[in-house]
Amino acid sequence: MEPAIKYRLIKKEKHTGARLGEIVTPHGTFKTPMFMPVGTQASVKTMAPEELKEMGAGIILSNTYHLWLRPGEDIVEKAGGLHKFMNWDRGVLTDSGGFQVFSLAKLRDISEEGVAFKSHLSGEKLFLSPEKAIQVENALGADIMMSFDECPPFFESYDYVKKSVERTSRWAERGLIAHQNPATQGLFGIVQGAGFEDLRRQSAHDLVGMDFPGYSIGGLSVGESKAEMNRVLDFTTPMLPENKPRYLMGVGSPDALIDGVIRGVDMFDCVLPTRIARNGTTMTSQGRLVVKNAKYAEDFRPLDPKCDCYVCKNYTRAYIRHLIKADETFGIHLTSYHNLYFLINLMHQVQDAIEQDDLLAFREAFFEEYGYNEKNTRNF
Repeated sequence: MEPAIKYRLIKKEKHTGARLGEIVTPHGTFKTPMFMPVGTQASVKTMAPEELKEMGAGIILSNTYHLWLRPGEDIVEKAGGLHKFMNWDRGVLTDSGGFQVFSLAKLRDISEEGVAFKSHLSGEKLFLSPEKAIQVENALGADIMMSFDECPPFFESYDYVKKSVERTSRWAERGLIAHQNPATQGLFGIVQGAGFEDLRRQSAHDLVGMDFPGYSIGGLSVGESKAEMNRVLDFTTPMLPENKPRYLMGVGSPDALIDGVIRGVDMFDCVLPTRIARNGTTMTSQGRLVVKNAKYAEDFRPLDPKCDCYVCKNYTRAYIRHLIKADETFGIHLTSYHNLYFLINLMHQVQDAIEQDDLLAFREAFFEEYGYNEKNTRNF
């Protein structure tokens, strides 16, 4: 049987671990490295699908846990799956709900069978097992599905993380057995292990042995420093097959994207660009710009004079500031559009730099203009 998801390696950059490639999905072929906008509730906040296509998005991410609770996977399935439900004919990736095991720590109880939750919406008692997560993902119909895993806190004890990794491997195997649509939906394994190299190696060994069509690196960007994240990537990505896509989950700051690519990552997602946009914060080639600040009240330049997105071609900082201060949702729409475009376009530039074997020079020039300080682990 042909796998639903295939990866083609086009070129490896001479001086780094960066890869130029293509991911083939049932809804199109998309060049990597790539950034995927997050549409948790089957919608990228404030954005129309047509606008995401316009800016070059290939795959968007939705969340199994949230869609299971509302509107329910049965309704999405009756609509014809997520693609038809949200009017999106390109790639869709669904998380499994595993991250909620981490983020909703006060509402859950983990056992070998799965995770008992209290709904953050109603307080209702729920249970999510690997089999149930895969059943929901099959019903949602995404091109790429994530295995159900536990995302342990980065600074947990070695003994806890070891037990968690072993359980996540058992859950991954149960998910593979439960998967009903391997010809149309690709199921990725998720490598865990916090900051412990031997546990990451154990996790990767277990999952590679199951021959998933792609592999995710989970449990990063959860409070550790950028240096710690890069250290883990340095030893983790080489453990993963060269002929499969590598996906770093939940990472979206410009510096982290570039440094992840240098270490061999192909796919990224994060809520960061739309989350900060709602607070009037934008990404520009000169670094962070908080457009709601008073100093932009009479600034009639675009958000980023070097950006050719729809927003920067048509609207000024002063106007966008006015909209946000007046609580007009159009302002948030404009900052969201710009931030998403910025990251998608950044990855296009990274692809070009890999093609030219020039990624390290690109990184140096980008960081200098962006004002990124190596001593400051996050600038958002």
